[in-house]
Amino acid sequence: VQLQASGGGLVQAGTSLRLSCAASGRTFSRPSTAWFRQAPGKEREFVAALFRGGTNTYYSNSVKGRFTISRDNAKNTVYLQMNSLAAEDTAVYYCAVGSRLILSSVRTWSQYDYWGQGTQVTVSS
Repeated sequence: VQLQASGGGLVQAGTSLRLSCAASGRTFSRPSTAWFRQAPGKEREFVAALFRGGTNTYYSNSVKGRFTISRDNAKNTVYLQMNSLAAEDTAVYYCAVGSRLILSSVRTWSQYDYWGQGTQVTVSS
């Protein structure tokens, strides 16, 4: 599976961005797809996930109510709509796919099998 993340950039606080993660190659019947982020000097942090290709979504407390994860099955693409961006959202954002995730592991980065290359999001305050 190849994942191509895009959509990052430099924006002002309070504005929005939409990240995309296009998947190609091997497909799975019910993959879980997630976004993680990593800021300089910090550990990789869970942001949002779609569990097993369905409609169940999960968010970190820090982005809940501001970010929305969604997917377009026809395009094999997952999106992360980010609204009301703040300086603390500055990080490299990674998309990831897990083929055999269980619900209790949806926030655990090590449980995902495939990763995109990351896209930089910088929010100026």
